[in-house]
Amino acid sequence: MPDPAELTAIRGPLDVALVQGELRRRTSGWPQPQILSTVESTNAEVIAAAHQGAAEGLIVVAEEQTSGRGRFDRSWTSPRGAGLTLSVLLRPAPPMATWGWLPIAAGVALLTVVRELSDVDVILKWPNDLLLGPDRGKAAGILAESDAGAVAIGIGLNVSTTTDELPTGGTSLLAHGALVSREALLVELVTSLEFWYTAWADAAGDAEGSGLRAAYIPCCATLGRAVTVHLPAGDVLRGTAEGIDFSGGLQVRTEDGVLTTVVAADVVHVRRPDD
Repeated sequence: MPDPAELTAIRGPLDVALVQGELRRRTSGWPQPQILSTVESTNAEVIAAAHQGAAEGLIVVAEEQTSGRGRFDRSWTSPRGAGLTLSVLLRPAPPMATWGWLPIAAGVALLTVVRELSDVDVILKWPNDLLLGPDRGKAAGILAESDAGAVAIGIGLNVSTTTDELPTGGTSLLAHGALVSREALLVELVTSLEFWYTAWADAAGDAEGSGLRAAYIPCCATLGRAVTVHLPAGDVLRGTAEGIDFSGGLQVRTEDGVLTTVVAADVVHVRRPDD
């Protein structure tokens, strides 16, 4: 674990010129990211910009987010400079019924980048929670919000968060011994996300035809697992996660043999004897 001076250096401000130069070279036309000091919510910033006519591909990055939210209105906090916190504005043309694949695409992009830049064991829990190490601690969350035909994809990754700063059940790259540049993570993440979004959009939202489904299935630790599914209305399903449908929904074979698709739910993996 770095000493306090090293930790301060690691958490220095993002190098804006480096990030923008690399993305200008490697991406195909998305606007250059806006890197802000402090915001309440990067998703809120992006949605507000969408209402003002902002172009697709707008990226808002925050050194500090004071009112970040995850799925089901859970809070997402991170010390200044300790995480990678950003939102991307998309204006998808494919049918809305396929938009459930957008946060999944973000999860695939994030997992790919973490694998490339660290030696940490990484996997996804449906739809896109990034889990690290043998204990499967959560290191990142992704929240998609739609408004007026636009979609904001918010991503929060714990990069240099220390064990003392992490919430219960949370982890970070640093907690697993990985010192990774936030600039490198940001550049690779935006590049990968643009690739998968473009492939999905060019295939008219067909996750199979775009290759997105094939990329996601091996990364999803939920499939094949016994799960407990907590639905927003308070109902609970128990069964086995068998597949992903055309919309990105999780297909669960319940204990009475019925195949049910869930599109918004909190999924808990039932521990196996070898876990």
